[in-house]
Amino acid sequence: MTTATIPLPVTTAPTRSRKVSVLPTLTGRRLALTVRSPRAVAIPVLAPVLFALVVAPALANSVASAAQRTTYMTYFCVATAGLLIPLNCMFSGLSVLVDRQQGAMRELLVAPISRASIVVANVVAVMAVTALQLVVLIAVSALRGAQYQTTSRMLWFLAAAVLLVVVTYGLAEILATRLTSAEEYTSVIPAVAIIPFFFAGSLFPITSLPSWLSDVATVLPLTHALALFRYGLAAHGGQALHNIWGMSNDTAMAALSIGVLALYAAVILGAAIRLFTKAGTS
Repeated sequence: MTTATIPLPVTTAPTRSRKVSVLPTLTGRRLALTVRSPRAVAIPVLAPVLFALVVAPALANSVASAAQRTTYMTYFCVATAGLLIPLNCMFSGLSVLVDRQQGAMRELLVAPISRASIVVANVVAVMAVTALQLVVLIAVSALRGAQYQTTSRMLWFLAAAVLLVVVTYGLAEILATRLTSAEEYTSVIPAVAIIPFFFAGSLFPITSLPSWLSDVATVLPLTHALALFRYGLAAHGGQALHNIWGMSNDTAMAALSIGVLALYAAVILGAAIRLFTKAGTS
């Protein structure tokens, strides 16, 4: 008598390519949650339009001479990017917290996908929304009279913007993982997204600060990002880098600031992925 053998289905572990291929789906899911209606698209765009058309010209008319108004408006509009990026990242982290508590994140955590891919997909989705805001800010402010240079130095601006998104959203992801309520998360937003803006050389050079506070400012990732923004977009933008490093070679100083941002991005994003993975498996 022979015993029939029923072949068992062979299961294979997910390969690296399969883990990577899930990123577009996860990114699309996060974008669908973020910009799920025309109003949700209009609200992020409204802030840069308001800054470019109202706030920047009003400040330029108030604090700058007639000959310097265009220069100051450009100076302030570039700095506005250093406020829009952290705010957008932090509010995106709030949506992740709500998704984990009330949405489908719990089901997603038990899916056979890499936990890191969820965090990376969230970062990519935030970059897409942030890119829209920055394009609107630069385009509208240029129409209003701001003057930007269009040289290869713009690549420094783009690199700094990408790294600042990674740094700030990494912090947002850490807070969304560690904090237990939307109210608690919201109370932290000003400390992360708004207060550093006033000490990072946004409205005035960091050399105008007391010496001890100027030293603190040079450690902030936003200070390096704003210096790179100005170096990439504004004429004579190397002065902001000089205020940090005190060197004469603009390219070398820009490379050092990019290195600082890259180090922050690697450490913070790595911590965010580890905490998210640990929380998802516990």
